[in-house]
Amino acid sequence: MSAGPEIRTIFWDVGGVLLTNGWDIDQRGRVLTALGVDLAAYEAVHDEVNFFWERGLISARDFFERTVLETNPQLALTFEQLWKLVCDESKMLHPECFEMIAHLRRAGSYRLATLNNESKELNRHRIDSFHLRRFFDYFICSGYIHEMKPLPEIYRAAIDISGFAAETAIFIDDKAENCDAARSFGMIPIHFQSPAQLRVSLAQLGIAI
Repeated sequence: MSAGPEIRTIFWDVGGVLLTNGWDIDQRGRVLTALGVDLAAYEAVHDEVNFFWERGLISARDFFERTVLETNPQLALTFEQLWKLVCDESKMLHPECFEMIAHLRRAGSYRLATLNNESKELNRHRIDSFHLRRFFDYFICSGYIHEMKPLPEIYRAAIDISGFAAETAIFIDDKAENCDAARSFGMIPIHFQSPAQLRVSLAQLGIAI
């Protein structure tokens, strides 16, 4: 057991830990290839427009009009039709992680929150579709904070919103660079690799599930 301060908050990444990613390269590859979109042309503009979308500075409609609909008029596709295909890509990734969160929720010893990079619209869809409100006390999302991991502002916001000191927070993420950034703020990072590894890492911090 760690001899550190008492843990008060556990922050969870969503895509890659609990659910599949929302609109990562695999998801957009499947959807856009099936539609006949030129993937190379799409990827050439994705990062520039995504910078604004995942920070909540443009809407999903704006994002897909700029990256898909306006550049592929031959599709005769509406935003609503495309958005359904995007949302359908979200799946549960690790049921065992949900079991751990449910256990922690029942115990009631910790505040549970998400801390993820995602657009407002996808975040809302995933919260509703996977009933995440029954597990988490609050949601820290780049689409609302207007900054993305691993940049410092989103971690600072998470710590401030939690109301507890950074050293009392665990942060679980599947990307090493995001864990490194959390550590620089004094949080306790766990680099997620599997549910079994996560269970062991939590036990080493005195959280047996």
